[in-house]
Amino acid sequence: MADEVVLLDTWASMFGMRIRIALAEKGVKYEYKEEDLRNKSPLLLQMNPVHKKIPVLIHNGKPICESAIILQYIDEVWNHNPQLMPSDPYERAQARFWIDYIDKKVYDTWRKMWLSSGEEHETWKKEFISIFKQLEETLGDKPFFGGDMFGFVDVGLIPFYSWFYTYETYGNFKMDTECPKLVAWAKRCMEREAVSKTLPDEKKVYAYIDGIKKALFSK
Repeated sequence: MADEVVLLDTWASMFGMRIRIALAEKGVKYEYKEEDLRNKSPLLLQMNPVHKKIPVLIHNGKPICESAIILQYIDEVWNHNPQLMPSDPYERAQARFWIDYIDKKVYDTWRKMWLSSGEEHETWKKEFISIFKQLEETLGDKPFFGGDMFGFVDVGLIPFYSWFYTYETYGNFKMDTECPKLVAWAKRCMEREAVSKTLPDEKKVYAYIDGIKKALFSK
């Protein structure tokens, strides 16, 4: 019997994009269900009753939640090439560390920059750029975070590339000036079909986020 794979997600979510890229890399067929996060489906609430968030991967009726955990699950269950996690235990630990760093730092700091103004905005902007500079330093001169092969950390970070235009517009900075090696890395990732076909248009993301901000401040 074929695997039944369902993904609960929303198109602009960088965390959901991770899962779509991983499934595409592995060649796994799945049913995509778009969620309205302002009106969450009964299925989402049933499958992720703790956090009530996307993405959720449902594999043969069993839910797996949290994008970093889902990525590891995909790599273990569909363990054919390409392998996303390194084979070396130390390198695997490092990959998990950097995904955790991305998850704890990028979105929360962006949100603080996005919703602030004046001196507070400038403070969060500097902090936000410093996070990407740290990631660029970690990348170094390697083609990908794991070395020569596109892998776990690359899948975890590349969805944020579709948000770079939004970050730059709200922060009034240029990512290719601040982190040129990181932008070059992103362009290498975009050469992969699984990435280029998954990431949405950057202007579409900006229009979506701008609409949310206008709605927030019109209340």
